[in-house]
Amino acid sequence: MEYEVIVVGGGHAGCEAALACARKGHKTLLVTGNINNIADMPCNPSIGGSAKGIVVREIDALGGEMGNNADKSLLQIKMLNTAKGPAVRSLRAQADKITYPKNMLKTLESTDNLDIQEALVKDVLTPDNKVSGVLLEDGKVIKAKAVILTTGTYMNADIMVGDTRHREGPHGEKPSNYLSDNLAKKGFIIKRLKTGTPPRIAKDSIDFSEAKREDGDSVYHTFSFDNEPMYDIDKQVPCYLIYTNDETHKIIRDNLNKSSMYGGLSDIKGVGPRYCPSIEDKIVRFSDKERHQLFLEPESLYYDDIYLQGFSTSMPYDVQEKMVHSLPGLEKAKILKYAYAIEYDAIYPTQLKFNLETKLIENLFTAGQINGTSGYEEAACQGLMAGINACLKLEGKEPFILRRDEAYIGVLIDDLITKGIRDPYRLLTSRAEYRLLLRTDNADLRLREYGHKFGLVSDEKYERFLNKKKNIEKATLEFKEKRLTPKNNDYLETLGTKPLKDGVSLYDLLRRPEIKVEDLTKFLDNEYDSEVLEQVSISAKYEGYINKSLREAEKLKHLENKKIPEDIDYDAMHNLASEAKQKLKEVRPLTIGQAIRISGVNPADISILTMYMKRG
Repeated sequence: MEYEVIVVGGGHAGCEAALACARKGHKTLLVTGNINNIADMPCNPSIGGSAKGIVVREIDALGGEMGNNADKSLLQIKMLNTAKGPAVRSLRAQADKITYPKNMLKTLESTDNLDIQEALVKDVLTPDNKVSGVLLEDGKVIKAKAVILTTGTYMNADIMVGDTRHREGPHGEKPSNYLSDNLAKKGFIIKRLKTGTPPRIAKDSIDFSEAKREDGDSVYHTFSFDNEPMYDIDKQVPCYLIYTNDETHKIIRDNLNKSSMYGGLSDIKGVGPRYCPSIEDKIVRFSDKERHQLFLEPESLYYDDIYLQGFSTSMPYDVQEKMVHSLPGLEKAKILKYAYAIEYDAIYPTQLKFNLETKLIENLFTAGQINGTSGYEEAACQGLMAGINACLKLEGKEPFILRRDEAYIGVLIDDLITKGIRDPYRLLTSRAEYRLLLRTDNADLRLREYGHKFGLVSDEKYERFLNKKKNIEKATLEFKEKRLTPKNNDYLETLGTKPLKDGVSLYDLLRRPEIKVEDLTKFLDNEYDSEVLEQVSISAKYEGYINKSLREAEKLKHLENKKIPEDIDYDAMHNLASEAKQKLKEVRPLTIGQAIRISGVNPADISILTMYMKRG
């Protein structure tokens, strides 16, 4: 049996990787430990969030599946940060934990060139440091030209509660017990990481009158640029907000030594996520805070488990009972699934190239939590990029690499490869220096050309996209050509804006913060849809800031064009700081622009590097 590409792991990264390869016409095999866990959501029941929702739209623009699948599985959806500027707005949806995986599996099974096999991979076969296939735990060999590892949190996974540790993956699944050790034998640096999940509560045991109701938005949203809404806006399932209290904090402090992370286990090596800490971490690290917010989130329409967002813990079960019962509305709560921490192996991501191919083994790609990230969205976008690049490698074509000013996906991959990780990496808007260029509303304008070029966006979808671009150009021109005069001051007064002394274009009027684009459409000769008008509005109101970001991005491109020779000898640079030398040798940056972003490399080191390069 032989394939062009084998994808190992059926989580969010694996699904995107397998679909990308198969849709590009390459014979693909997806190997997963349990077919019923494909596209599983073992932790939070949501897709999107701050920055993450933008990534989902980027995945969709490139021809990936996550956004489309989320649209089919919504329980509730809202746009975050609407009171702020467009750079930080982002969609977040509650997704049905039954429907989401079911729909993804249906998509996978109906895709040409794609087979699914239930098995565990023991090793990647790499004669002469080049992929030739995989070895399964049952001894079977499957040949392939490229392999993409998307093992999630399953490599040498341990579930930890209190002073107990069990070798198993999420949901008690069988972990991958050999692959990590075999990768280490090939020379990979393995890093131990940790994450966790909160308890699930029986819905009928919660007094929701003690909580603040959080509804979905009263306007329709979709993640995919190609979908019409598939949900009833009036039938969205609510979430609820509650807070911890003094009693909760006292229970945690009194039992801190029983937590796996704080004394329950003495052999913990994994580093937990800094931006998604356990409730124990919150109480210890933020001891000055009187309370911490928690969300009660529905997991599915098909069962009544409520996810206690923000309350992940590794406390023993009896302590978890006390903690949960101290919360408002949960005094009589029934815990259906107890919280736990999970420790697992990942590879250190500086061992990757920008196309997500490993530096050590040719045609071996990795994506998702194996690269040290956290989150479904971060995993999915890496899977998509690894899938595209594995195919391009087999086709003898140049790799597909997104810049930091092109996509959050580019920011994520550059951060991983250039800076490495200390704890599970989570994407944040603050990580993107060009976030005004990387908005949720313009992901298709930034990336759909690529999706069509690589054969993942159909001609029909691409034609709709080109028509949208034409309408944006047409509307922008009309806004700039149409003018209002002092004759229109009576109407402008109703908008609460200053009267005109001379004629002004609609585009310039739109720059005024108190004027909305809808206020001016009555003066147009043509009608435009809301997506087109939104682009005109953002362009007008933020033109100066956008142009500044574009100029800064051009400077970055200049530095990215300064290539560093692959065989450069950093040991020969005698004045280079020792830390900089060590980091440069580890990352081996391709350009001066990348070298500047390496932690521990300062401007003086860059000057020495550039002078050395000039001397030849």
